[in-house]
Amino acid sequence: MTQEQRQTFLIDELLCEEPQYKNMAVPKNLEEQKRLLRSLMNVRRAKKIGSDFLAVQDEYLKEEISAKGVTDLEDLSPVSDGIYLWQGDITTLRCDAIVNAANAGLTGCYAPCHGCIDNCIHTYAGIQLRLECARIMKKQGHEEETGKAKITSAYNLPCKYVLHTVGPIISGPLTQTDKDLLASCYRSCLELAEQNGVRSIAFCCISTGEFHFPNDKAAEIAVQTVKDYKERTNSSMEVIFNVFKDIDYEIYRKLLNAD
Repeated sequence: MTQEQRQTFLIDELLCEEPQYKNMAVPKNLEEQKRLLRSLMNVRRAKKIGSDFLAVQDEYLKEEISAKGVTDLEDLSPVSDGIYLWQGDITTLRCDAIVNAANAGLTGCYAPCHGCIDNCIHTYAGIQLRLECARIMKKQGHEEETGKAKITSAYNLPCKYVLHTVGPIISGPLTQTDKDLLASCYRSCLELAEQNGVRSIAFCCISTGEFHFPNDKAAEIAVQTVKDYKERTNSSMEVIFNVFKDIDYEIYRKLLNAD
C-alpha cells in the first residue's frame, strides 16, 4: 500500500464503524483527508478494532512521523550534566520516555484535531494508546489524581514509553497548593520512570497552555524539582526539557543558563 492508500483504507474503516458516518463525504484533497482521519481517531472511544486496521495504521503513522523528521537524543548537546533543552515536536523525539500532560480521564483529548499535546501524542501513538489508558482507568476505578503519573507503551512514537500526568488547572490566583501539585507531577514522573528502568525522559511544559499555569513559574518549578530529584537520588537519568513555543524556550534558556 502507498501512504495515500493507507489513509483511504483507515478512513473507510472508521467511517464504517459508526452508522451516523455512513453518508459522510470524504474530501478529495489529501490534506483534508488527513485532517478527517485524525478527527475520526480523536473522537473514537476506546473499543476493540481488527488487527488489519492496526497493521495499516501502524505503517501509516510510522511513515507520517518519519516525514516530520525524528530527532535522536544522541544528537542533542546537554546544557549541564544530564540535562537538555530542546525545542521541537515531542512526538518526533527518540528517547526512552516522553511525558504527556493528560486530563483526569487519562484516555486522551477527544476534540477533533485539537492543538493540545495530549491530542498530538494520542494521534501519533495510535489508537492502542487510548485502549491501554482505558484499561488502566477501568482497573483504577476513578479519575486520575492531580500530581500522580501512569506509564504506558508508546506504540508508534519513536520513544519507548509515555508517562501521563495530570497537572493543576489554574482558574484564579496561583496558590502554594498549585505549585506543590505541579512539583508532584515532575517527581511522580521521575520516580515512576526510574522504577521502570527509563534512562532518558522528556518533559513537556506541564499545566501551561490549556491549564493556564503561568509559563515562567511552571518552568521554575520544573527545573528546581528535577535538579532537587537528581541531587537527592544521585540519579543518572537524562532529562530533556522539551518546549514548543519560543516564549518557553527563552524562559528555560535563562533558567538553565543555556547560552
